[in-house]
Amino acid sequence: MRILVVCLGNICRSPAAEAVLRDRLPAAEIDSAGTGNWHVGKPPHPPMIAAARARGYDLSQLRARQVRPDDFHDFDLILAMDRDNLADLQAIRPAGARAELRLFRDGGEVPDPYFSGDFDGALDLIEAAADALVSQPHISSATRVKTV
Repeated sequence: MRILVVCLGNICRSPAAEAVLRDRLPAAEIDSAGTGNWHVGKPPHPPMIAAARARGYDLSQLRARQVRPDDFHDFDLILAMDRDNLADLQAIRPAGARAELRLFRDGGEVPDPYFSGDFDGALDLIEAAADALVSQPHISSATRVKTV
């Protein structure tokens, strides 16, 4: 199972979700990206790094990147942080793309803490959404660690 998490700039919500999902789904391949290109190559926003670190997640090695057309073929599931991100992804989705595309948080969005300053609130929503995702049978069975 390959999962891509997407937000606007790839410096707050999606890198935090990448770290949380890597923790929850160690057998899955997890990545993150942004719909915009303003922060490409830069580390996550320092307040998000600090908030994540306080919960045991290390974002320090992550670097922002922009969504690429190949992502829609390379990933099984692409999760958008809000409806605007989802609409942007739908607009650039290439014909014949195989990835399932939906909101990260069922029934809602993860507000952008870059604007609100609520990094802990965003992490609360991200952790809850990750736990809900992991509990879905098609996700948990596809990412189960295989033993010999």
